[in-house]
Amino acid sequence: MTAAAPLPAIKAALPATFGLQTVLGLLGVLLAVLVAGVNEGVTRIALNDIRGAMFIGYDEGTWVTSLYAATSLTATAFAPWFAVTLSLRRFTLGAIGVFIVLALLCPLAPNYPSFLILRALQGLAAGCLPPMLMTVALRFLPPGIKLYGLAGYALTATFAPSLGTPLAALWTEYFNWQWTFWQVITPCLVAMIAIAHGIPQDPLRLERFKAFNGRGVLLGAPAIGMLVTGLLQGNRLDWFESELITVLLLGGTAMLVLFMVNEWFTPVPFFKLQMLSNLNLSHALLTLGGVLVVLTATGSIPSAYLAQVHGYRPLQTAPMMLLVALPQLLVLPLLAALCNVRAVDCRWVLTVGLGLLSLHCFAATQMSPEWIREHFYGLQLLQVIGQPMAVLPLLMQATGGIAPADGPFASAWFNTVRGLASVIATGVLDALTTSRQHFHSNVLVDRLGNSPELAAQDTVASLAHRIHEQVVTLASIDLYYCMGWVAAGLILLIPLMPSRVYPPQAPS
Repeated sequence: MTAAAPLPAIKAALPATFGLQTVLGLLGVLLAVLVAGVNEGVTRIALNDIRGAMFIGYDEGTWVTSLYAATSLTATAFAPWFAVTLSLRRFTLGAIGVFIVLALLCPLAPNYPSFLILRALQGLAAGCLPPMLMTVALRFLPPGIKLYGLAGYALTATFAPSLGTPLAALWTEYFNWQWTFWQVITPCLVAMIAIAHGIPQDPLRLERFKAFNGRGVLLGAPAIGMLVTGLLQGNRLDWFESELITVLLLGGTAMLVLFMVNEWFTPVPFFKLQMLSNLNLSHALLTLGGVLVVLTATGSIPSAYLAQVHGYRPLQTAPMMLLVALPQLLVLPLLAALCNVRAVDCRWVLTVGLGLLSLHCFAATQMSPEWIREHFYGLQLLQVIGQPMAVLPLLMQATGGIAPADGPFASAWFNTVRGLASVIATGVLDALTTSRQHFHSNVLVDRLGNSPELAAQDTVASLAHRIHEQVVTLASIDLYYCMGWVAAGLILLIPLMPSRVYPPQAPS
């Protein structure tokens, strides 16, 4: 009897055998991550309704989204370390639980400052979840089906962003704005049940706090928060013409440099900079940033164009977004099966995916003010196939050959670059859109001034509307050109950096 007492502790430390229970846990983590990603998109798209309900202006509303993004990305950077220390299951369940409570409380906030604080805290909880999905896929899935787990992670970049518009339309058109927050409660509860039954309970490793990298947190957390806030608020405040943006961007950059120096020399880093000597990982991170910039643009340009030129609400844009999102549930598993064949070189899959995204962007430059939702359907078929082909090979390339001990570091790198790239894409697109709209507006007004007979044919209101349509259309075309060249440029990097990565124990 005395010998039998320690068995539960020993059993808890043993690796779990793969089976339906592990699949259940993985699906639970996937559901939670997708819900967290969709939540950010829904609240961003429904922000006008939220602002109206809470009696706040446009400027105040921008802080709701930027603070959420800043805290979310900050949590993503440091979550893998805490998951190892507190155990994967305990940390994930805790993050989801906090996320649910804050989702319940956000619409009940009595005033704007308290709502802002609750939303920022919810961003912290949401940011803890994406690294957990990659960690679970790398740790528990056997080599033969690991790519299917990574395909599930790819859904967070190809599937979840497109669901924001349809769900925002559902809640704001047929229910009320509070459901843009409360929608996460039921699926997150289901995810918690699946995780509690499917993910093994690791022992606590509290001794890791003795070597806690406190200097890294004090440097890294403010650096990420300042950079994200500066990038998202920069266009509204005219970038370096604003003292606040100057302090945020320059101060954040300086602290980020100090943070990286600290990570290089500290014994227990959050980011293992030495891993960047792996060219496959470096190329995957660099290309991922570019791909996410392109995907952010191709997802936002049509919606913004239709809203500004034809007055589309999210309800009218929803079918176009669903056309991109829903096929990913079929395309990604099929693509994982293709990449799992040893004879298939994932570099060629990546090349085709980037080529399709580039073709999509260049074809969209033929748009005109007469284009409506249906004109984008054919183009989006290229995006449906191209975006998973551009994301899944990068996941395969980044994780191939990574030692199990470096799994949390790879997860931290990949998820942080993913989040930061989305923020940079938003800031760059806002700046380019404003710049090109100002340029085209000045050119068109100058031409009208030199040809007064053209202006005499319309009323002032009609003329202003026609100019607005042309300005928005021409700026959208310029953005498509830029994104097309970005995607084409990423193809040129493929033969320069990565060596071929074979699928783990893939069938021949």
